[in-house]
Amino acid sequence: MATASASVTTGPRAAKESRKREQIIQAALQVFAEHGLHGTPVPPIAEQAGVGVGTLYRYFDSKEALINAAFCDAKQRLQDRLLSDLDLLNPSRALFDTLWARLIAFAREEPQTFQFLEMQDHHSYLTPESRSREQALLIPLGMMVIIGQRNGLLSDRLKPDLAIALFWGAFVGIFKAERLNYLTLTDDDLKRARDACWLAMANPPL
Repeated sequence: MATASASVTTGPRAAKESRKREQIIQAALQVFAEHGLHGTPVPPIAEQAGVGVGTLYRYFDSKEALINAAFCDAKQRLQDRLLSDLDLLNPSRALFDTLWARLIAFAREEPQTFQFLEMQDHHSYLTPESRSREQALLIPLGMMVIIGQRNGLLSDRLKPDLAIALFWGAFVGIFKAERLNYLTLTDDDLKRARDACWLAMANPPL
């Protein structure tokens, strides 16, 4: 199974190596988002990163290793932006609105990272480490839904995994439609979409 190449360095050299690695990952995110995974060879990524192909392979021993590094980086950044400082063990409508607003900010501020995460075909490449990184984001959200269902805030008509898929799928779908110029999203549109998702997941008021 392909893994990212590693070298043990310290001090200024380590910092330089880390910056170069991050530079390659960010270039890969951009190129993969624009051209897809399967049809993208390594040389355009190296060119975008401003390094030689040989240099790229010194950091990542295969395209699959680079995809996994980009995936882990993107998932970690999304997790940090989405879940930081939130009390997911006390779900509420306000918490739902905050999650929605943070997703909007992430999609607007890091469109290529978000587009990369939209892709479904990268799952054929994922290593156990990458899948673990994905679960680190999904499990807290799943617990939030379970608690919300148990305390009556959220409807138990949907399995927690299905509720999360509904929420994520709706969000991804509307931003993808905007990216493809099928629609233009106003702030009011996004609020209406948020409210529709909430109604699909919440228990109806008594």
